[in-house]
Amino acid sequence: MDQNKIRHISKAITWRIIASTTTFLLALAFFGDETNAIEKATGVAIAETIFKVILYYCHERVWFSVKFGRKK
Repeated sequence: MDQNKIRHISKAITWRIIASTTTFLLALAFFGDETNAIEKATGVAIAETIFKVILYYCHERVWFSVKFGRKK
């Protein structure tokens, strides 16, 4: 795997850690006093992570192939 792909994967993973932690905390706040709020918030964060890591990686790959804004 070339370095650009490894870099894109690394960026996606580190961003998802930040974003999923935020999602977990927001979901926990929304579920509030429910008896299994932590389990629900965890489920939301896990599902969000799986889907959005895939979407982010695809987004990065598309932008990597676009010439827009690059200097020649």
